[in-house]
Amino acid sequence: MKKAALHNLGCKVNAYETEAMQEMLACAGYEIVDFHEIADVYVINTCSVTNIADRKSRQMIHQAKKRNPDAIVVAAGCYVQTSEEEARLDPAIDVIIGNNQKNQLLDKINQAAQSRAFEEAYFDINKEKTIFEEMQLSNTAEHTRAFIKVQDGCNQFCSYCIIPFARGRVRSRRMDDVVNEITKLAAQGFREVVLTGIHLSSYGVDFEEKTTLLDLIRSVHAINGIERIRFGSLEPMVVTDEFASELSKMPKICPHFHLSLQSGCDKTLKAMNRKYTTAEYLEGCNRLRKYFDNPAITTDVIVGFPGETEADFAETFAYLEQVHFYEMHIFPYSRRKGTVADRMPDQIPEKVKKERSHKLLELSAKMSDEYRQSFVGREVEVLFEEPFTYENREYYVGYTKTYIKVVVPATEDFTNVILKGKITGCLTNEIFIFEPVVFSAVLE
Repeated sequence: MKKAALHNLGCKVNAYETEAMQEMLACAGYEIVDFHEIADVYVINTCSVTNIADRKSRQMIHQAKKRNPDAIVVAAGCYVQTSEEEARLDPAIDVIIGNNQKNQLLDKINQAAQSRAFEEAYFDINKEKTIFEEMQLSNTAEHTRAFIKVQDGCNQFCSYCIIPFARGRVRSRRMDDVVNEITKLAAQGFREVVLTGIHLSSYGVDFEEKTTLLDLIRSVHAINGIERIRFGSLEPMVVTDEFASELSKMPKICPHFHLSLQSGCDKTLKAMNRKYTTAEYLEGCNRLRKYFDNPAITTDVIVGFPGETEADFAETFAYLEQVHFYEMHIFPYSRRKGTVADRMPDQIPEKVKKERSHKLLELSAKMSDEYRQSFVGREVEVLFEEPFTYENREYYVGYTKTYIKVVVPATEDFTNVILKGKITGCLTNEIFIFEPVVFSAVLE
């Protein structure tokens, strides 16, 4: 039996595609091994969101070829899509697979094995019309939670971002295909799904018949066996009064919303070519808090964008305090060749970016702690995932609907079990102790 090893870089969409390619290889008779082992085929699903991501992608490609010079090394995904000429000239790469071409993986590997010549499945995703590339999972590496790709591409063209060029225009997955895949995963025992996409809020805009993300959510909510629904990153403008109100009527929805922000300064948002103001963003957060009790709102913030002054940063800092997020992902601005922002004047020194990042990380830790502490003493519902050992004691670890990490003593196997109970205190700064409700704990 031939061996195949895969390595994923980048986002949850990439992770989904990597799992789908792994399933293709396994169904074709390959033994799947760890990426650090000797294999006959290596597949690297690359990322290109920053110059650093490009470099990491090349490093993993070269590591694979060095590990086994006779192996077929496949470079797939965003780095290939944005740097196809460079990829074609790289002697470590035997096969390139562009975005929206990953279903050709097995054919291209077989052709390369027979001819021992370079093979590719690539086209200019920005110039040729394309539809959603259907890929399906019948299982996933996660034990209880499945990430489902429902959308690809982006039409936004933020000034710092290369992804529209790497992924092409918005393409939505047919609703019945999404429902079919999730129904199969529910039959496998998965109780939670996360709907993901490159620009999830754009779901349905490419369909002839009017379809929205809310329509898709309603269909997923009706699937038996699925108990929880989460979302990938949402744009703040999707959170209308109708959207928040309708979600609040669906008991399976987790009140855990990642609303992409990037800056708390309107001047910077405009330079980024974001399509909202800080006031509009705050309105979205307020709508969620109107319809959900203490929802978890998380975000991304880019620090040190070109032209960001100390006054601009201070404005962002104050705004973040005002919104009061559960978690913030802080990214120092990273120049990306091929973007508008890369050519902007007033690039910020790395030292300044590092100082500003540190301040926001401290603020994020403070707000996260305050949010988690607000649940002590409250009744919550937890989906437990796997065993967990801490200071020689055995627990099971899981998450509330608001994504607070909790543990319960391992008195029995709680894997994939939902329990109701109270958060009683802290095990660590980020992990809380859960006490099940006696006699009415387990939701089968």
